[in-house]
Amino acid sequence: MSTTVHLRHYRADDEEAAIALWERTWQRAYPSIDFAARLAWWRERWRTELVPQAAIIVAEEAGALVGFVTIDKSGYLDQLVAAPERWGSDVARQLVDEAKRLSPSGITLLVNKDNARAIRFYERNGFVHAGDDVNPTSGRPVLKMAWKA
Repeated sequence: MSTTVHLRHYRADDEEAAIALWERTWQRAYPSIDFAARLAWWRERWRTELVPQAAIIVAEEAGALVGFVTIDKSGYLDQLVAAPERWGSDVARQLVDEAKRLSPSGITLLVNKDNARAIRFYERNGFVHAGDDVNPTSGRPVLKMAWKA
C-alpha cells in the first residue's frame, strides 16, 4: 500500500525529527564523517540561522517526517534532505518544486562536488552549473548551481 506525501510548513515541534533526519541522511551520504559529533553545531545553526531566516517546508508520509527543504528570501536553498529510504522516490522533487514556487525568480545552491547523485538530481530538475567554490564550514569543494524560471 502506497501512502501519500504531504508538504507543509515547518512547525517548532518538528525540530527533533528534522534534526534527526538531517543527521541520518548526511551520515548515509558520507559514512566516513561523524555527524553525531556535529549535532550541537547543527542544532545551533538550525535554530539561529535557518528557522528564523528561511521558509522550511517539510514532507510527511504516514505521520513521519521524510524530508525537508529550506529556502531563504534571496532564493538560496541551504538544505534539501530526503530520508535515505526515500531516495529515488518523488519526495525530493516535490520539495524542490515547492522551493521553486516559493522563489520563482530563481534559486541558487551549493552542492558537494563529490556528491554525484545530488548533482544529477539537480541537473534533472533544471539546475545548471554556475561556478566552483569551497564550503566555508567544511572546506570541501562545492559546485554552485542555479535555477531560473
